[in-house]
Amino acid sequence: MNPINKRHFLSALTGAALLALGSFAHAAEPLKIGMVLPMSGPFASYGKQIESGARLYLAQAGGSLGGRKVELIIKDDTGVAPEISKRAAQELVVKDKVDILAGFGLTPSAFAVAPIATEAKKPMIVMNAATSAITTKSDYILRVSHTLPQVTAPIASWAAKNKIKKVFTLVADFGPGHDAETQFKKTFTAAGGQVVGEVRTPVKNPDFAPFLQKIKDAAPEAVFLFVPPGEQTIAFIKGFVERDLAKAGIRIIATGDLSDEDILDSLGDGALGIVNSMQYAESHNSPENKAFTAAFAKAYPNMRPGYMAVAGFDGLQLIAKTLEKTGGDSDGDKFLAAAKGMSWTSPRGPISIDPQTRDIVQTIYIRKVEKVAGKLQNVEFDQVPNFKDPAKQ
Repeated sequence: MNPINKRHFLSALTGAALLALGSFAHAAEPLKIGMVLPMSGPFASYGKQIESGARLYLAQAGGSLGGRKVELIIKDDTGVAPEISKRAAQELVVKDKVDILAGFGLTPSAFAVAPIATEAKKPMIVMNAATSAITTKSDYILRVSHTLPQVTAPIASWAAKNKIKKVFTLVADFGPGHDAETQFKKTFTAAGGQVVGEVRTPVKNPDFAPFLQKIKDAAPEAVFLFVPPGEQTIAFIKGFVERDLAKAGIRIIATGDLSDEDILDSLGDGALGIVNSMQYAESHNSPENKAFTAAFAKAYPNMRPGYMAVAGFDGLQLIAKTLEKTGGDSDGDKFLAAAKGMSWTSPRGPISIDPQTRDIVQTIYIRKVEKVAGKLQNVEFDQVPNFKDPAKQ
């Protein structure tokens, strides 16, 4: 071997050795994922669903992602409490020295933590919070859930196409509600529909009685609804039935938060016939979802998986696939570069990360609440494939 070729050979060998050494060093270090979630209070079911989905994926991966043993650290932010979310994230970064931030059940939490992700240069995986603007608050944010405009535009289009001409809108008075209201009005009126009334309700403990009466008096053909799923959706459906709005010829159309599987049984038969749009249904017919729901039922026999559980599952899957590309390196800038454009088949169907917005691209399904084998289910009957957040277009 001549001296020049020998020098090139040794240089290449040294480079390969250093790369292997780097990968070995990353593999030797545990991967710490800090999750900020509402684990207590009125939104505790969000945290439990997201954590359950994340832990299910981690268990299926043998407790390691990208060749690194994973330590999940959960911090409870109690719900709509941005100062608690911020403090929890600061502790995770400074004290626990996490590599990745994740979770974020509600928008105020994600907004509060975004500057911390930027300053610490930590990847931040949003697993539920759905205000469109969240991903614009830090270059380190990736979202695997949905945005409210993304799940609202399809139901507005469906309503207009199906001869619903007059709609009353009721939304919760915070970021996601504002997004849902704005997008519904934009899409519905552009298609020739008319919004005959609108109200925004308090995020905490609203009394729906006066709002339901206002809707009944306006006599629309349908009410478009977005409130945080859980106690509020149960209270709204109960009031809707008690005040005979259905008998008055008023239908409910909504984003799929309303009939999430986690609360669907609690809604009872009052939910039958609700048409809604969302990215995931427990009844979704695919091999990936059949495997997911079977594994979820075995791991958590007292829970039904909803869209938040799938987002937790996919959040960990995104981390795993990204670390495979980086050789286990969780450096913020390298991680974000590798994650942009990532695509895979989720239990909900094909999904990808938009390289420009770092938001999720996915199929949105139009569903109807029906009773299947004695069980309430969101039954898909139409879809909008590869749908991006319209608020960013």
